[in-house]
Amino acid sequence: MTTDKMLSRKEGKVGYLTFNNPERHNAVSLEMWEAASGFLEDFKNDKNIRVVVVTGAGGKAFISGADISKFEKERSTQEGVDRYNAAVDRANNAFYSFPKPTIAMIRGYCIGGGVGLALCCDMRICTEGSKFGVPAAKLGLGYRFDGLKKLVDLVGPSFAKEIFFTARQFTAAEAQMMGLVNRVLPDSELESYVKDYADTIAANAPLTVDSIKYIVGQAVTDESKRDLKKCDELVQACFASNDYTEGRKAFMEKRKPAFTGS
Repeated sequence: MTTDKMLSRKEGKVGYLTFNNPERHNAVSLEMWEAASGFLEDFKNDKNIRVVVVTGAGGKAFISGADISKFEKERSTQEGVDRYNAAVDRANNAFYSFPKPTIAMIRGYCIGGGVGLALCCDMRICTEGSKFGVPAAKLGLGYRFDGLKKLVDLVGPSFAKEIFFTARQFTAAEAQMMGLVNRVLPDSELESYVKDYADTIAANAPLTVDSIKYIVGQAVTDESKRDLKKCDELVQACFASNDYTEGRKAFMEKRKPAFTGS
């Protein structure tokens, strides 16, 4: 499914996915979640794309949560609620399990489902004026284990409780102190910084980068569910690759390597 509320573009080896509902601070509807999953699948299957950047349009918000104006149409019945939740789960899982690096480029409000989606990305880079919050306790909403575990894995149990218990909005500086975001930048520098960051990652050996993403993911998975055999296979694939040869040659020749992912 596609929609004008979701935008996708490719610049070199970087794919950009934009939540495009600025009049509602990029609140997300069912069709937007479904379209996001489709765009991600395209990026996944494009061998030229090595990094994906996720952001929100309009300059005032990353994602401000669910689009409440759509609730009567999309979530007024149990069937509708189930379909909506399934679409959110599919999108979040698609981001979390995406085999290539993902960066959440955050400007403005990152609230509720926006925090949930940002947690599914590998890195979060925001502006100094960004605000973060999960207002579930102000709405009487329950939060499921998977979403909470991602937050606890990132910021620890005490900060996770603070975020949910208070249901307040946190500043970018507070978010960085908690470990919720990787970098905080002046508003005017965000896009150029993220572009340079994404291009830097995309220029590195993709087999190495993607293997690290998978292995780190296994490190925060329950020990009984870890696939250590696949971890070893990914490491061995790096050493057996043409890129390993290219990396060594480029180092000796004092030039930038040209990695192909093979």
